Amino acid sequence: MTFKPARTQFVERGRTALKDAAFVVVPVPYEKTTSYGRGTRRGPAAVLAASLQLELWDEETRAETWKKGIFTTGPVNCSLPEKKFFPRLESTVEDLLTATKALPFFIGGEHSITQALLPPFLRRHKNLSILHFDAHADLRPSYLGSAHSHACALHPASRTNRVVQIGIRSVSHDEKHFLNAGNVRTHLMHEDRDPAKLERDILRELTGTVYLTIDADGFDPSVMPGTGTPQPGGFLWYEALKLFKAVCSEKKVVGVDLVEVSPLKGSPITEFNAAKLLYRLMGYLV
Repeated sequence: MTFKPARTQFVERGRTALKDAAFVVVPVPYEKTTSYGRGTRRGPAAVLAASLQLELWDEETRAETWKKGIFTTGPVNCSLPEKKFFPRLESTVEDLLTATKALPFFIGGEHSITQALLPPFLRRHKNLSILHFDAHADLRPSYLGSAHSHACALHPASRTNRVVQIGIRSVSHDEKHFLNAGNVRTHLMHEDRDPAKLERDILRELTGTVYLTIDADGFDPSVMPGTGTPQPGGFLWYEALKLFKAVCSEKKVVGVDLVEVSPLKGSPITEFNAAKLLYRLMGYLV
């Protein structure tokens, strides 16, 4: 598969070839199982548009991360039926990992896409663990008749690999028995209010190689208001960044997805903050 650059680069400053990029950004505007607020299909384009407003010099990392090379692909075709879409997306990720050594950043779309994003990484990295940043446990085996629901995003991976969950503050009756059982370590937000202890715990619980999946609703709604199923509480900006920085510094992060951005009319806060978060994470990983 040939990966063509998007018309809108994640950072519009110099054109980087995929073979020369340190990072590759892949928009996945999938929306099929949203159960409350809609709009995740518009999330990737909104984040990319907001990225053009970022200052390229990062005030925290004190670097211009874009100079390392950021390649943005065109959006993944999400028009296929569910049964065909997930195998196709998995195949696309497999092709991408074969074609480049650039570190992939996927922009959703609803959280269900993580089910297809993860398998190629799981095949390549022995003992891969997943840091799951979210308001919801997302551990249901199925929801509303679909095993590919956004509410089931982490269930398949949790059957085989370590999943460390942070920010969790919404758990269903059907999934409560998956918490802190088997491969899952769940940090409920109301129980883990000591940031220093939480950082130590998650670094201990994660393996050396990590995939990072970030749901926008893992943040407090004041930080990311544009998301389909918001919950009170959640991480504030600098609390989350401190944890992400520690993981990026201490572990080998091999892939990142940011999902569930649903742009709000008249308020660009969420997409701008999401773009800044992705750029900051790239800075941590340089």
